Amino acid sequence: MQIIKCRSISRGIGKGKVLISKDAISFLGGVDPKTGVVVEKGHAIEGECISGKVLVFPRGKGSTVGSYVILQLKKNGKAPVAIVNLEAEPIIAVGAIISGIPMADKPETDVYAMLKNGTVAEVDGEKGEIRVYAFSCVR
Repeated sequence: MQIIKCRSISRGIGKGKVLISKDAISFLGGVDPKTGVVVEKGHAIEGECISGKVLVFPRGKGSTVGSYVILQLKKNGKAPVAIVNLEAEPIIAVGAIISGIPMADKPETDVYAMLKNGTVAEVDGEKGEIRVYAFSCVR
């Protein structure tokens, strides 16, 4: 197991397979709150489902209503189990906090070099850590 130190944004612990996007995410209009699928045309993870994943992306973008879309994803059982941003901004941070989704940002290690889609990781929003358990990828 490897540990990446981060800044804690939202408390809790979430473990799952990593889904990485190098594009910022707008939850309002960019993610379907009923299915958890990224629907933004041309997005790096268009067509991927974020449900149950450790979602890693640089930052949020778009409307402040995106916070409530994250909450709707949680209520629908389609939210990510945890969120990691390179640098959190208020839309995603508020969405994670009101939804009870563990979140961390400012990782001390280059997460794009260290994590791959399908890697099993756990985000500890209490300690500000990402624990990397496996490097097996999903096909």
